[in-house]
Parts: sequence; structure tokens; C-alpha cells
Amino acid sequence: MAASVSAVVSLPSSKSTIVSTRTSSLISPERLTFTKVPHYKNVSTSGRLLSIRAQITTEAETEAPAKVEKISKKQEEGVVTNKYKPKEPYVGRCLLNTKITGDDAPGETWHMVFSTEGEIPYKEGQSIGVVPDGIDPKNGKPHKLRLYSIASSAIGDFGDSKTVSLCVKRLVYTNDQGVEVKGVCSNFLCDLKPGAEVQITGPVGKEMLMPKDPNATVIMLGTGTGIAPFRSFLWKMFFEKHDDYEFNGLAWLFLGVPTSSSLLYKEEFEKMKELKPDNFRLDFAVSREQTNDKGEKMYIQTRMAQYDRELWELLKKDNTFVYMCGLKGMEKGIDDIMATLAAEDGIEWATYKKQLKKEGQWNVEVY
Repeated sequence: MAASVSAVVSLPSSKSTIVSTRTSSLISPERLTFTKVPHYKNVSTSGRLLSIRAQITTEAETEAPAKVEKISKKQEEGVVTNKYKPKEPYVGRCLLNTKITGDDAPGETWHMVFSTEGEIPYKEGQSIGVVPDGIDPKNGKPHKLRLYSIASSAIGDFGDSKTVSLCVKRLVYTNDQGVEVKGVCSNFLCDLKPGAEVQITGPVGKEMLMPKDPNATVIMLGTGTGIAPFRSFLWKMFFEKHDDYEFNGLAWLFLGVPTSSSLLYKEEFEKMKELKPDNFRLDFAVSREQTNDKGEKMYIQTRMAQYDRELWELLKKDNTFVYMCGLKGMEKGIDDIMATLAAEDGIEWATYKKQLKKEGQWNVEVY
């Protein structure tokens, strides 16, 4: 840090006197100033009296450092949040509702498209809220909203920026008393018929926004309906043309499901791989049908472990972005893999992950 010196000299007579001055190498001579002032202290030099006042200040004391504004690595420009709220939701209309899992899959998953007439300007990676019809019997009030990740790109499945799509699994389970319980909102959505109205809130969320860099490596880790935001990413990357965005990086998708009949959007993803084989890698983890070399069930972290060193090398680059969406159970397994790899390089994974999150390169949305 450079320092500036302000020195003030007053003489008892009107005649000027030359004072010898020595400056430190840390002080710029151009910053020295001398001005006549009243007496403060008498100093003898060569038999003459001088009155000298001197003050040393640093630039930090005179100039406050400029605040550096953090520049996001994600596509945050123009992001809208909370345009519609529960008390005043947008009323959309169901245009399409299709089951996308096989008949022998353990559960039903549906893909649905709602009209928005362009009134819900969302970005890839955001979510919307849905307020199901009816009254909550527990309190006699309207049901509360449920959040769902958006499964379509910003221009929608029809490419006209007037729709929004969701990927929803019908929730049905038996409770401890042996009674079948149906999820309120998931069953409401899966049962929707074309033409039916639906109350929509949002859009919300910035955690899962896509990277700005079209040359980035984007690693997507999804289980079940956690595939939704990644479908939105991949449609923009491979099925659409944009004047301000042309993807030339690497998109690597890991999708975990229980059975092959549970695979979601498989045909779409395989088409993307055909279009740009050098830019898209696709790995499925089908837990009930696949095993690794040790005979262990093939969960998403098991599949990732087969590429552990390659993934770790990618993760050390500042243009690699990891996105995780789906069941919370996969997070610990993935952390365990990364912790082992980091330790081999003498790096503490917990600390390194915090830095990645701070830079927007490690993004998690699990439930």
C-alpha cells in the first residue's frame, strides 16, 4: 500500500529556507506538499528556528476501497420471481397431460403442459407453485401451494413462450395405520384433463439457473422427477436456436430410476445425443436391474463412481457446474465419493464444496 506524506513548514522570517528532505522508498515524492502555517514546534536546524507540522496518512485512510460487485456465473439477467402469489394466483389451463412411465413401473409419472399466455416469464431452472383445488380438511382452509421444478425451457414445449410444463409423480402410499393416502397436489395434477383450470404462483428460485458460459461443462445428477430442470436445460442446449446462446460445451446427465420402465424422457435424450454426440453424455442408473462389478445396486452415486477421477478433474476447472435435483438420499453418497477423491489431492471436500457453492458451481435442490 503506497503512503502519502503531508508536511507543513513555517519560517520566522519571510525569507525562504531550503530544508533537506529524505523520503522512504514506499513514499512517492510527488505526494509531498509544503505549506506555511502558524508555529507548532520549534526545531533548530543550522542555527535557525523552523516551525514544522508533519502528518503521514495512507491511501486507505483517505480513499475508501471500491466495493467489488460479485458477478454471477449464471443466467440471472431478466429473472422474474414471485410475480404471482397465493392470494392472487395466475389461472392457467391444462393443454396436455400424458403418463410417461410404463405400465409396470413402480408408480406413475405424468408430463403436463399449462397455458400461460406469456404471463409467467420463467427461466430454465426455476419452479412454479400450484394451489390444488379444494379445502384442507385439517383446518377448513384452501390447500397451500406446492412447488414443482419447471420441466420446459423458457420458450416452452411449443416454442411460443406461452406455456409451462411439469413432471409430476403421483404420490400414493399406505400409512402406519394401513390406510391408503393420496398426495393432495400430485393426484390433483395427474388427474387433470385438458381444458381444466389450475392456479399457478411464481416463478421462484435462482439456485438452479443455467450457467452463462455456452462452453461450460454441465454435470446433471437427477433421480426420478428431479429430471425436470435438466430437461429444461437440455431443450435449450440441443433443440433450440438462440441468437445469444449456442451451447458448445459438455452436458453430462446421470439419471437414477428404480426400473427401466421408469426412465423419463429417454427418447428425447437419446435424440439429443444423436444430434451432438460430442457434446452430450448420458448415463442411467437403474437400481433394481443393474449392478456394478461388486454386485452392488446401481444407484446414481454408484454409476458416478465408475467415472470418479474424470469427474474430479472436471470439477477442478472453473467452468464446470454441478446440479443435483431429486431425492435427498443421493447427496450423501455423492459427497462420500467427492471427499475420497479430494483427500487424494490433499483437499478437504467440505471446504472445497463451500467454495464451489459460493462460485455458483455446486447447486443442490433435493427433497
